[in-house]
Amino acid sequence: MPRPAAVPRPQSVCQLCDSIITRRFYSTKFALSSHNAARHRPQIVQHVLRANAAQKAFLNAAVLPTRKKILETGNTRDTLGEHDSKIRATPKTAASEELSSVTNMMTYLEKAKSKVLSNPRIPSEADVSAALQACRIVADYMMDDAVQPQIAHMITEFDSAESELLSLDSTSNPNSPKSINATTESIVSQVRQIIDRISDTAYAVLAHPPVFITPELLEKYVDVQARLGKPETLPQVFQMYASKPMPRESRGSISYAKQNPNRIANAIEPPVIEKALDTAIEARNLDAAVGIIENSYATKAFIRNKLLRKALLPVGTFAATPLAAYVLATNFSDLQDTMDSGTATNIAFAGILAYVGFTASIGVVALTTANDQMKRVTWAPGVPLRLRWIREEERAALDKIACAWGFQEKWRQGEEEGAEWDALREYIGQKGMVLDRTELMEGMDY
Repeated sequence: MPRPAAVPRPQSVCQLCDSIITRRFYSTKFALSSHNAARHRPQIVQHVLRANAAQKAFLNAAVLPTRKKILETGNTRDTLGEHDSKIRATPKTAASEELSSVTNMMTYLEKAKSKVLSNPRIPSEADVSAALQACRIVADYMMDDAVQPQIAHMITEFDSAESELLSLDSTSNPNSPKSINATTESIVSQVRQIIDRISDTAYAVLAHPPVFITPELLEKYVDVQARLGKPETLPQVFQMYASKPMPRESRGSISYAKQNPNRIANAIEPPVIEKALDTAIEARNLDAAVGIIENSYATKAFIRNKLLRKALLPVGTFAATPLAAYVLATNFSDLQDTMDSGTATNIAFAGILAYVGFTASIGVVALTTANDQMKRVTWAPGVPLRLRWIREEERAALDKIACAWGFQEKWRQGEEEGAEWDALREYIGQKGMVLDRTELMEGMDY
């Protein structure tokens, strides 16, 4: 039976990218990718690492120190444990064995992936979770803090060796600078290919049509991509979380039912959103950062979830206030004898309602108009107070993006130029917000 695929909805981030034609000349660090970056994931690398003897030796030096941290996590499966046992018993100078261990890591990853993709039925959440956990284990192995300094040190040693070999005859020396540079580039390229492969594997598992994305699976996926520093697919996965057809198995066949993306249950938890947004900011991917906001904070599901979680209790209290006030007024009327009970009850009831209503209105105005938390993105005049409160998370996220992409020095903020920054300013303006409101900037409040 044909399986419908989740169709990504058009993202308003396109209007941010269409106007970008040149890069600005100031020192702000922009990294705006094309508007298709958030929709199209990198192609899965089809080949396994192949290296010559020198490449294997350097790959051995770059990967082996990360084994210790993976063992400390306590989540390593039996296959990875056997793999680590082989590494422990193998001398670090055995380059061929290290290449075999890297291949074993990829094999471990492929087995977890194939267990989900080759399942003719609906994969269980445990199998999908195990596949994502395998991606996380390999990601921790490759992205350990001990790896990056060694790679940098390795490249530094190559530069030193190159300067020493400049006086030698490169035609007669097999370790010529050209050969060393080629080896360095090859190793860096291979490490990137492994990282891309881990990211693509996690995406393939979650995008598989029979896989139903639960909040726990989404959180694990974000953890994997955050560990790898690959935010490109996060907006699309957030969109799939709310609109991916729900699989149903009946009589040996799988059918799919459409989801309502506006359901409260399809809202993404704020901690998951913040982690994804931080990943996009660290990767300097403005397109992905805006796409994450569009598919999380700006959705109806998130707004409805917020109203249910934060507005239900105040609204219920407000609705019950008149009844509670009348009960109190009735009791207060019994404590006096200067007027009849009915008149005293009415006066006390009106006074209690007036006091509660006036105090509550002042509190609501103070809550919805507070701007101490705003840095560079503020609300435009005329935006209703209720919308300011409802969309505060969206404004705060755009504020974080503006602070990350603009000048860090406060005295230089507002001087940013270029097509990218102008596009970001226009996009924020279309959201009913203002970037760098003049009267709120430092030194301009006179």
